[in-house]
Amino acid sequence: MLAQFWVVFRKELRDALRDRRAMLSMLIFPLVGPLLTALILTQAVEQSITRDNIRLPVRGAQHAPAIVAQLEANDITVVAAPERPITAVREQQLDMVLLIDEDFVRDYRASNGARLTLLYDASRNATLAPVKRIEQVLQQHNAQVGALRLLAHGVNPGISRPLAITRVDVSTPRARGSLFLNGVAMFVLMAAFVGGMYTATDVTAGERERGSLEPLLVTPTLRTALVLGKWLVTVVLALATVGVSLAALMFTMRWVPTERLGVSVQLSFTDVVNIMLIMLPLCLLSTALQLFVATFAHTFKEAQTYLSLLMFVPMVPAVALSLTPLKLAAWNAPVPVLGQQVLLNSVMRGEALPWPLVALAAAVSIGLALAITQATAALFKREKVIFGR
Repeated sequence: MLAQFWVVFRKELRDALRDRRAMLSMLIFPLVGPLLTALILTQAVEQSITRDNIRLPVRGAQHAPAIVAQLEANDITVVAAPERPITAVREQQLDMVLLIDEDFVRDYRASNGARLTLLYDASRNATLAPVKRIEQVLQQHNAQVGALRLLAHGVNPGISRPLAITRVDVSTPRARGSLFLNGVAMFVLMAAFVGGMYTATDVTAGERERGSLEPLLVTPTLRTALVLGKWLVTVVLALATVGVSLAALMFTMRWVPTERLGVSVQLSFTDVVNIMLIMLPLCLLSTALQLFVATFAHTFKEAQTYLSLLMFVPMVPAVALSLTPLKLAAWNAPVPVLGQQVLLNSVMRGEALPWPLVALAAAVSIGLALAITQATAALFKREKVIFGR
């Protein structure tokens, strides 16, 4: 059986390496994915840096020169507001506008709470950070004036602040950098499904459509050896796709200026090895599932349609974790795809991997992969599969 397996493996691997479409499917996605991620991260970094210099249109600036000075002292450039500020913000001509009430001076002197109105569009994510910063500056001015008024009346300003709250960020630059790498784990997971998809389709439905599957099945080759050879070829291509994706990621991340934000998104060689160890069992499972599903297809296009639906599998946990973050635990580690997603997030954060949970996740995925492969071998013994009827 071992000799038969190696014959099938070498034959299918040679055919796959000669197939340009298989090579393109293995290379395009892992190269485009990291490049797209790097471009998005670079744009996000540039936007974060741009927010440090905020332009704030203000109407009625002459009524509150102290507030204008406070804003400009915090690198917020004050400019004149248009005549129709609400329309300008709603039509996205401006990000925000600060309106200072005409009675500001009277109410300010009378300590009646002078009115300020900050117009912005909450449906635009790009405006939320600048708005928060402007509010912080205004609250700072509010606290300073309030403290001076209490002192003027002989009252200790500390009475109005019974709590002294100090915020201490204990996260590491690598952990903060993981916020920029939330989508990277999904690309790595998808690479495990993309890399072997074309080959899995070609060695099953493709051979049946070309009429080359029937002569192969009537040879003395054991069905198990035949399926194992086809399966491990798709595993090699899927794992190679993951490796190319990680190599491209390491290269492109060097050009993202995240150090300007005090974060790190670099992956070390140890991180890459850990990711490959995490992804190997998933590559075994994903390719086994692809072979099993493609076996039911009668044509190449039909198999492609079926396998395209499997691409949603790695997307589901990525979306779920973006909505409800999960901590690695014994209950989610053995769940295929989800467990690998949580483990990858741990690697991205630079955390030490809990190897017992890694082994548990690997054991479940490998066990399912072997069971599915055995089921595929059983399908190859059926006349309906051989003749495609």
